[in-house]
Amino acid sequence: MAVFGAFFVFLLVRLILPGSSPSGHDTAFVRVVDAVSKLSIPFLLSVFPLYAALRGVKVYEEFVEGAKEGFDVSVKIIPYLVTILVAIGMFRAAGGINMISDALGSTMNAVGFPSDLLPMVLMRPLSGSGTLGMFTELVERCGPDSLVTRMGGTIYGSTETTFYVLAVYFGSVGIKKTRYAVLAGLTADLVGVVASVIICRIVFG
Repeated sequence: MAVFGAFFVFLLVRLILPGSSPSGHDTAFVRVVDAVSKLSIPFLLSVFPLYAALRGVKVYEEFVEGAKEGFDVSVKIIPYLVTILVAIGMFRAAGGINMISDALGSTMNAVGFPSDLLPMVLMRPLSGSGTLGMFTELVERCGPDSLVTRMGGTIYGSTETTFYVLAVYFGSVGIKKTRYAVLAGLTADLVGVVASVIICRIVFG
């Protein structure tokens, strides 16, 4: 594990050093963000199997067992999945998202938050597929390399379908009192949205 960690630290340092980016003029912060984004997924996909193997865990067998359990869970959540998708579809078709976006648009623009992102931000806690559709429309309207589109893509990857998760997964295991789960989830989503806008302005603005 020490050799494995040292290898990734070496790669991280190489990517952060000046002159490592194609443009050669990026700031240190941009190079750090770029290096972490490139190495995080390979690191996570390799560190857990390696750690488990070193602890004597049969990685392949455990993976297959987990896949079987995942299939059973997917069957259990179908009724809750259908219910929440129908409710979300009705809310969106009735114009609820657009109404809230129109009401908050001017306020968001005043604080530097692009109003084009509001429909996507409001849909994100409800539906991943609905958010993806709105993001696709955003890309087609603003272009794939615009600052607003980059913000939207970062928000999409930094937030979660909070109400969807609570309704489907909590319901499938019989949890009726969510206590602070809603507040914690929405707070995390808000932090992800704000951080996405700020970081994208620093990196791409």
